[in-house]
Amino acid sequence: MSATPRMPAIFFGHGSPMNALEDNRYTRVWESFATRFARPKAILAVSAHWTTHGTAVSAMSAPKTIHDFGGFPQALFDVRYPAPGDPALAARVAQLLAPLTPTPVQLDQSWGLDHGTWSVLLKTYPDASIPVVQLSVDMNEPPAYHFALGQRLATLRDEGVMIIASGNVVHNLRTMDPRSTGYDWAHRFNDAIRDSIVQGKFEQVVNYLALGQDAKLSVPTSEHFLPLLYVLGARLNDERTEIVAEGMELGSISMMSVVLGGGS
Repeated sequence: MSATPRMPAIFFGHGSPMNALEDNRYTRVWESFATRFARPKAILAVSAHWTTHGTAVSAMSAPKTIHDFGGFPQALFDVRYPAPGDPALAARVAQLLAPLTPTPVQLDQSWGLDHGTWSVLLKTYPDASIPVVQLSVDMNEPPAYHFALGQRLATLRDEGVMIIASGNVVHNLRTMDPRSTGYDWAHRFNDAIRDSIVQGKFEQVVNYLALGQDAKLSVPTSEHFLPLLYVLGARLNDERTEIVAEGMELGSISMMSVVLGGGS
C-alpha cells in the first residue's frame, strides 16, 4: 500500500470575489494546483471572512455557500459551491488545537463556506467533491498565536488534508484606486513580507508590525493578514516555500500567493 502523499499548505491572495467568475493570471495559477498536487482527501480552510471571539470549526456535513458581500453582479450571488463537510476532520482539528486555545474549540453548525474559501476552490476544484472544513480566525489573539495554531495543524498534511488560507498580505480598501499600480508603502510592505517568506524568516512575518507605518497602512485590520500565518506555521522541516503569484491590484490589494511543499 502506497503512503499518503504529503499535502501542500497554500495561502491564496484572493482579492475581489469577482475572481470566482473571471479568468486572469491569478485564477490560472489557482487552477493549476488541481494537476500540480495529489488530490487531497479533505481541505481545511482558514478564511479572512470568518472572524470570531474564540475558535470555531465548521462541523456540519453539508456546509452552505455564503455570499458575504454586496454590490456585485447577480451572477456572483448565483454561485454555489456544494462541497460536503467533514465532521470527523472538524473533531480532529478541535483535538489538535485544544492544548493552545484559551476556550474550547466550538464545533460550529451554522457558518458554512464563505467567499474567501469558495472563490478560490471554485477555480482549483470546481467539481466541489472534496470535503471542506473551515477554521475561524480568533481576533482576540496576537499574530504569534495564529502561527502556533498552524504548527499544531501541520500534522494533518501527512493525513491527506490540504491546508489552505485565504486573505491578502496588503489589504486596505479605503485607499483603493483603479489608476494606481501600487502605493509605495504597499510595495515596500509586500516586498518585505515576500523576502522574509522566501528567506524562511517567518518570525519577521509574525512580527509584521515592526514594519511601522507601512504595516499600519497595509494591514489596517489584521483579518486578511492572519490567515497567512497558519500556512507558514504549517511548514514541515525545511521544505520549499514558493511565491506562485504576485501583483498589486487597485493600489492596495496584494495578490501574493504562497505554496509550501506538496512535492512541488
